[in-house]
Amino acid sequence: MRLVILGGGGFRVPLVHRALLADRTPGRVTELVLHDLDRGRLDAIGRVLAERSEGVPDAPVVTATTDLDEALRGADFVFSAIRVGGLEGRAVDERIAQEQGVLGQETVGAGGIAYALRTVPVAVDIARRIAAIAPRAWVINFTNPAGVVTEAMSHHLGDRVIGICDSPVGLGRRVARALGADLDTAWPDYVGLNHLGWLRGLHVGGEDLLPRLLADPARLESFEEGRLFGADWLRALGAIPNEYLHYYYDTREAVASGAARGAFLLEQQQGFYAGEPSFANWDRTRLEREATYMAETRAEERDSGDLDGGGYEQVALALMHAIANDRRATLILNVPNGSTLSILDSDAVVEVPSLVDGNGARPLSVNPLADHAAGLVTSVKAVDRAILAAAASGSRADALRAFALHPLVDSVGVARRLLDGYRAHHPGLAYLS
Repeated sequence: MRLVILGGGGFRVPLVHRALLADRTPGRVTELVLHDLDRGRLDAIGRVLAERSEGVPDAPVVTATTDLDEALRGADFVFSAIRVGGLEGRAVDERIAQEQGVLGQETVGAGGIAYALRTVPVAVDIARRIAAIAPRAWVINFTNPAGVVTEAMSHHLGDRVIGICDSPVGLGRRVARALGADLDTAWPDYVGLNHLGWLRGLHVGGEDLLPRLLADPARLESFEEGRLFGADWLRALGAIPNEYLHYYYDTREAVASGAARGAFLLEQQQGFYAGEPSFANWDRTRLEREATYMAETRAEERDSGDLDGGGYEQVALALMHAIANDRRATLILNVPNGSTLSILDSDAVVEVPSLVDGNGARPLSVNPLADHAAGLVTSVKAVDRAILAAAASGSRADALRAFALHPLVDSVGVARRLLDGYRAHHPGLAYLS
């Protein structure tokens, strides 16, 4: 199979390559094409992959190009992992939000809106090129904010684009480990939007084990989300939230922490790309990156169990094999809602357990959301729709609506200042007028 990675000079590409090297299943990837606009980053990642491929039999042939059409021709699968504006843009997103006293995280709140407003038009252009050049290719979207970007691309690619995130499976693994269960044989009752979901049950052999965990404070606080939210709050919710719900449940603390993840990653990765791009240097940088993930939410370093997250490259590989080999699998994915959640229309992209086979991914039935969760989901989906409208129309009014309607932006005046600040600093937002 021919796999194309858009954003092929990105820092996390060697994770995908590592999974491909270990894959010995029929129909595995034999050709890997990296596409990026930055030739220097492509060359750096290419050297890391070449080093890792040495001595590995039947390793995928790796090529790299800055020509999108060339990359897409003959593609069976396309991984979209672009970052419009780079880490420089992420650092600006955080700083401008912090200046207005609101959250600047790249997928949640003001920072996420700014990132989406400059990313969606580019993602739509890419979707159009894929539809024209590789109409039979399946697109797996990693690009954040994953939910709204997947929904934007689906308007041109239909159900041939599927969004993935490693947060739900990482949460499921940590909960299963705390319960002494095997996630591979369990049914995770997880539902929501990307970075806005709740694990409401973990069913093994017809029994929901989550109530047992909620009743045991010590076990409940033995893993990252339990410590992050606290046993009392989790028992009050009757569910385990995705870690990104921290920004909604502890907003003041999150803003006060002044976390500047983008600035940290920018400095870190500039050092990697400007230095000697070897596997050892990449792996050392990766471990530091993972150990400091959401560091502002913790009083201590992450332990090995917490570092064992979802592995987005493994989720992508499982999805790709299920489609290519018409092999049924159940994965938590970002897919069009259909009739899954009655509070949303059929085209709204949701993050839920989905059945995957040679026909793609289809959401499975889930129980309705609790009122508190439904309120957040509908509010954030309204923001997504305002972002999509702004990207399509170029309307400043639609963009303002996206900022002002978000639950984490507490004033229309703040929303106006955010929009003006982002437009002044991001050339990619010049289309808003």
